[in-house]
Amino acid sequence: ILRTPEVRDIDALWAIMNRPAVQWGTGRMPRTPRSWVEARVPVTDPNVHSVVADRGDGIAIGWATIVRGTDRRAHVGELSITVHDAFHGQGIGTAMMTSLTDLADSWLGLRRLTLNVNPDNTRAIALYRRFGFEDEGRLRGDLLRDGVLIDTLIMGRLRPAPEMAR
Repeated sequence: ILRTPEVRDIDALWAIMNRPAVQWGTGRMPRTPRSWVEARVPVTDPNVHSVVADRGDGIAIGWATIVRGTDRRAHVGELSITVHDAFHGQGIGTAMMTSLTDLADSWLGLRRLTLNVNPDNTRAIALYRRFGFEDEGRLRGDLLRDGVLIDTLIMGRLRPAPEMAR
């Protein structure tokens, strides 16, 4: 079930953010504080659009967000997505990506979506490519993970402007 994040999701989302596989795949430090999640749920910024994946019993197992740019970047959205590692490979990322790309295309009229990903996160990269994201650049030695510098892959997806109704 995909739905809007609620205050009741904070514990589950905080737990997801602190899973070892999630920490490995992000630029976040280990032991993400609960206050970091509390500051993002519930969403109060009109330029932030989030969805959680609920396994059907009210427990969040995934979290994805588009942050819309402002001013001259109002046509751009930055996407982030996290799935609890016990639920990888079950279509949850695909469902959240479907929801957010539809929101970006059909409701927000965004022309560009961007995201950053570790180049060794091959499953995530495959998901993003299925949704039209392409490699746009690489930030060499951008992240320190387990004492080793790794790159960050920048990916983007461009769309034409929405059509006018006739």
